[in-house]
Amino acid sequence: MLESPEFWVAAGFVILVAAIARPAARQAAAALDARAARIKAALDEARGLREEAERLLAEYQGKQRDADRDARRIVERARADARRIAEEAEAELERTLERREAAAREKIARAEEDALRRLRAAAIDVAVDAAGRVIAGRLTAERADALVEAAAAELPSRLA
Repeated sequence: MLESPEFWVAAGFVILVAAIARPAARQAAAALDARAARIKAALDEARGLREEAERLLAEYQGKQRDADRDARRIVERARADARRIAEEAEAELERTLERREAAAREKIARAEEDALRRLRAAAIDVAVDAAGRVIAGRLTAERADALVEAAAAELPSRLA
């Protein structure tokens, strides 16, 4: 068997295959390990990106809740301000109406007083005119002179 050329060809082939297979296996294992490391790094990066995305999502959801809460507060404050402004406007309108009503009552009272004064003045004029006619019809010239002199004498005391 050791003398057969087929044995030595087979043995050389086995040694050659063993010599080539060991580094090739090492190289294949190294390539697979490198690929596994790249895949592991990609998975770690993807996991990190996912965690970052989840953190950002939670942060933005929190900001959205805060913004919604702030918007509700702003709307409530605006409604309260609108109610307060409406109440103030209503109170101011009421005060204005009361002032106008008081001014109108005062104007009416002055108009009534003025009308009464004019009515009295007219009544006095009518009464004086009527009295003058009655007196003129009954009064003699001597009696008229005596009344004028008496009135002239009383004038200084009445003016004082």
